[in-house]
Amino acid sequence: MQESEFHIDQIIELIKEQESERLDLIEQLEKSDRKKWIRQPYIRFVSAERPNQPGSEWQFDENIVLEHKTEGTIVLDILKDGRIGGIEFVSQIKD
Repeated sequence: MQESEFHIDQIIELIKEQESERLDLIEQLEKSDRKKWIRQPYIRFVSAERPNQPGSEWQFDENIVLEHKTEGTIVLDILKDGRIGGIEFVSQIKD
């Protein structure tokens, strides 16, 4: 049976393995107050109110796609200022 919690250390390890040059993301996650969360499709770190609009905190820049052996595809939403806006667990998305 799968644990109900997901730990941030698992994301850090994936970045180290698959995107090792992204030390900025590793550092952000290591400093994050959120170290674990209940499994869900999306974990938001930044408000997405009025995305990509002037004055909005959410200014999208790129996605980083990671592959986890049991979780499947995990997508990091990276904002223009380099922060992680959120983490999407594709396998958790229900149609």
